Amino acid sequence: MTAVRYYGPGDVRVDEIPESTPGEAQVKIKVLCGSDLHSWHAILPVSPTSTKSHPVTKETLPVTMGHEFSGTIVDVGAGVDASRLKVGDHVVVEPLLSCMQPTCPFCSAGARNLCRNATFIGIAGCGGGMSEFVCVDQTLVHVLPPGVPLDVGALMEPLAVAWHAVKRSNLKAGDSVLILGAGPIGLLTLRAAQVFGAGWIGVSEPASKRRELALQHGATVVFDPASPTVDIVADTVQVTGGRGADVLFDCAGLQQTLDVAFLAVKPRGYIVNVAVWEDRPTLDITSLTYKEVVLTSILAYDRVHAELLQAVAEGKFVGLESLITRRTTFEDVVDKGIKALIHEKDDHVKILVSPERTLEN
Repeated sequence: MTAVRYYGPGDVRVDEIPESTPGEAQVKIKVLCGSDLHSWHAILPVSPTSTKSHPVTKETLPVTMGHEFSGTIVDVGAGVDASRLKVGDHVVVEPLLSCMQPTCPFCSAGARNLCRNATFIGIAGCGGGMSEFVCVDQTLVHVLPPGVPLDVGALMEPLAVAWHAVKRSNLKAGDSVLILGAGPIGLLTLRAAQVFGAGWIGVSEPASKRRELALQHGATVVFDPASPTVDIVADTVQVTGGRGADVLFDCAGLQQTLDVAFLAVKPRGYIVNVAVWEDRPTLDITSLTYKEVVLTSILAYDRVHAELLQAVAEGKFVGLESLITRRTTFEDVVDKGIKALIHEKDDHVKILVSPERTLEN
């Protein structure tokens, strides 16, 4: 079968690999995947290298890419719970992998995202969403609610990140929220914050397309941080009666966004880092001290898929398909997927990847 495989930074290839067959308690899924930028510039800490295997997957590079994916079950292995999963079901995969050793305090407590060896399908091995088929353990597979199309299903993994971030933020109904960065995670954090009852929501984003989408998806106001006439901190403080935002989400992971966060958050407010950082930032600990701010961070998600999918089933996330700005193929994934998201941020948010050319636009 055809698969998009990651060999290292800037080295992504379309290969022919053996078609997978489901093992014990696994299902085989025909896949639709979201585009993935995480490893393009550098090998992630949760990834193996070409010479060092990952302790959970036991695989080295190259690995099949794609950790944000949905699909249709086409086969089931022995031991699969037939009352929950069957051929023809539309499903989404929770790609988080962990050691699951009895000696691991985090896996034993269920908090697999905190396992010291935690990683992901499509980043460290075990197949990936950028292949024609993938076989996944049944415990990581969730049935999509009726009527939810597979393309929206491919957004469930990043939506789970946003949902987990909001749950960790101490957000209360009516709270003011400032979101820095309106890429896919930032826009989905906007939607999740609304579900949790946020009041005023400001979004800062330099790309015009993404600011427009933020307004379409319920932002109270958007800011262009590149504009010399925009003062995000002053405007946020003013609209919140001189206090500052109750909760602030950094979805950009830049020194300037972290600096804005310290200034725009209210005393005893919450700052949640959602971004994956490429550089080590400078932390203004004095600002935190004088405001008694709580600064926390999140890693992926922690047992949220069931409740998230229930919220989706209840109609709390309608319209997510507008975040999908292109569909492309395996052959074009680098130029029309990865590079487009890097260089054409005014045009794209989320790009879906499929082996089928009928999905291309």
